[in-house]
Amino acid sequence: MTRANLVFAALLGLLVPLSLLAGRVWIAPWSDDHANAALILGELRLPRAMLAITIGAGLGAAGAAMQGYLRNPLADPGLFGIAPMAALGAVASFWLGTAIPPALAAWGLPLMALAGAGAGMALLALIAGSTSDDAAGGAGGGIALFTLAGLMLASLAGALTALAITLAPNPFALSEIVLWLNGALTDRSWREVAIVAPLTAAGIAVLALSARSLDALTLGEEAARSLGVEPRRLLALLVVGVGLTVGAGVAVAGIIGFVGLVVPHLVRPLTNRLPSNLIVPSALAGACLVLAADSIVRILPLVTELRLGIALSLIGAPFFGWLLLRMRRGRL
Repeated sequence: MTRANLVFAALLGLLVPLSLLAGRVWIAPWSDDHANAALILGELRLPRAMLAITIGAGLGAAGAAMQGYLRNPLADPGLFGIAPMAALGAVASFWLGTAIPPALAAWGLPLMALAGAGAGMALLALIAGSTSDDAAGGAGGGIALFTLAGLMLASLAGALTALAITLAPNPFALSEIVLWLNGALTDRSWREVAIVAPLTAAGIAVLALSARSLDALTLGEEAARSLGVEPRRLLALLVVGVGLTVGAGVAVAGIIGFVGLVVPHLVRPLTNRLPSNLIVPSALAGACLVLAADSIVRILPLVTELRLGIALSLIGAPFFGWLLLRMRRGRL
């Protein structure tokens, strides 16, 4: 196990018990009220902690893979357009409401969000995949077109989501849409864990398969091709891996941004900076970041709990500005 893996695995081991004890009602290990403590831990805080770990791991791994593919330290999984498409699918579930069959009502939102993520993956592969082997543009042209295709999907999904909010059928639907888009792990259960865990694990495994090709890509497009890297296969691995990790997280928690941007920068100083050595440590670091942020929002003395997506944006936006300043000074 590498140093980065050890550091973040140890940090995660410390954060998990703290996250289980922390909250508006703190649980003291020496308390005599074992019945209530067991209920709170088993049905509320443990599934919430597992969700934070799983979603954070997926976003961290996706961010590391995307930055390696685009060779840009400012890249974020949101550029793929998959997260906005998943959010659009979830928003559509609020619109459909009673049109969803009763047997699927409880699963309507995550299923629609996953359908939106799948549509985003298919569109991205269709638009960008057809250009990744373009002899005229080369691999560099394929990467540029891939980025533009992701931005186009993100813009389209954002516009349609805004339209859905504007034309919300009733105030209740409007409130639910706005709250859900801000991202949170409040009132989640083992059902959401069962949805997101296998999809995220599969996504991280797919991203790990692309690691060696991403290493070769650091030498340049032509050198990577000469080493046997197939642009179409690499693009397919990234689209599927990021689609599974990001789409699954959005399906159960809403939009949680900046994790994929921030985490690889925390990991790089502990590695040799090759993408193959960033994906797994970034998954562990992402789990730590989201778990810590979720624990903090639970204990803030506010009237209502601060949404997790807002909290991470308040952290990520200044961090992004700091990265821009470093890039301007030529230190990144």
